[in-house]
Amino acid sequence: MFELGREGEPVGPDLAAAVDEFSRRLEEAELQSLFFDPDDALNAILTIHPGAGGTESQDWASILLRMYLRYAERKGYKHEILDHQPGEEAGLKSATIRIAGDYAFGNLSQETGVHRLVRISPFDANSRRHTSFAAVFAYPEVSDDIEVDVNPDELRIDTYRSSGKGGQHVNTTDSAVRITHLPTGIVVQCQNERSQHKNKAVAMRMLMSRLYEIEKKKKYAKIEKMEDAKSDIAWGNQIRSYVLHPYRLIKDLRTRLETGDVDRVLDGDLDEFIKAALVLRKRESAAAAG
Repeated sequence: MFELGREGEPVGPDLAAAVDEFSRRLEEAELQSLFFDPDDALNAILTIHPGAGGTESQDWASILLRMYLRYAERKGYKHEILDHQPGEEAGLKSATIRIAGDYAFGNLSQETGVHRLVRISPFDANSRRHTSFAAVFAYPEVSDDIEVDVNPDELRIDTYRSSGKGGQHVNTTDSAVRITHLPTGIVVQCQNERSQHKNKAVAMRMLMSRLYEIEKKKKYAKIEKMEDAKSDIAWGNQIRSYVLHPYRLIKDLRTRLETGDVDRVLDGDLDEFIKAALVLRKRESAAAAG
């Protein structure tokens, strides 16, 4: 299009649109390069809890809820409010939302932490300035569709004669089956069926169930570890400060990124802050890896 323009062709509007589209795709590609954790691609579960301060903090929590719902809409994510506990006078005591879309958790994981608001309180008859806190926590949505791969080389299969009550109930062939999963040491056995083939099939189902439970516990152990981290989020550990009075400024305390366009951010435009946090995460990960 630049070449056509130099030749005198009227490409202005088309060129501007092409540049905008290129810029958008470049921005997406840059953002994509910042995701390296396997959980980043998953859907997100987001919880919001007000800090101490009653109605003032509960109102701040509801403002954050709206901000994240608007963010989801901007990104084209699907969202669903799973739980909402309203405050006594205004705001909310807690909220949990599910946000589904490409790299929803990768993005929203950067919002985990304490968010601080400074403003003239609409609930103070004397119009005094108040500081409020709310904690945001994001964790990946774990699927129950856990695949269990079993390597036949990791199995030891033994057959033996079934024990029974005597007489015709005792098998005269080695139809009972014992399967040992060597990596985990799990042993399952079955002798209920008359044929070795059926006993082996039942034993394999038992083994798969045991391995499935192990994989499931691994998944949820990771979630529990993240849940335990919530207790470490003290009110002094803010990740972002939102000041509406005496001046208007939002500042991320991790990346030092700041903006005076408070309304735009509270309306869900968080991309700049999230990208900066992802860049910092990748840099810190690379440094930790040596």
